[in-house]
Amino acid sequence: MQPFNPWAWRDPAALAGGYDQTEPGERPDRESHDGPDAPGPGTPLDLTGYRVEATDGRIGAIDEASEDAGARWLVVDTGPWIFGRKVLLPVGTVARVDHGDRVVHVDRSREQVKDSPAFDPEDGARPDYRDQVGDYYAQSYRRS
Repeated sequence: MQPFNPWAWRDPAALAGGYDQTEPGERPDRESHDGPDAPGPGTPLDLTGYRVEATDGRIGAIDEASEDAGARWLVVDTGPWIFGRKVLLPVGTVARVDHGDRVVHVDRSREQVKDSPAFDPEDGARPDYRDQVGDYYAQSYRRS
């Protein structure tokens, strides 16, 4: 078994089956989708607006996503759940993606996400901050 890398998709196939961007609450038009159900490797897929579900309930919605080499992550706006706080979720926490319902399922509990290092947009690009977040989720992976 390979060690957990919080910044890498555990299953790159999770991105397969994407549809055109829709608004929250709007379902993609699957009938007019005339291509294959799964985009090819390297096809950009916008997860912004997808709902995020922890193992025990809703966390929020994806506000932004990064495909920076070596540091892939999702910024999730938690809304009123934790007073409008945003959290940084490494893509390694993603268990699966449901494109039809526009939901990203993560393999962490709401409490684990709530206890994660505070997110500051100014910190997001700093390697030492990403190390802190990566270490937090790697440790929670070992405990779960």
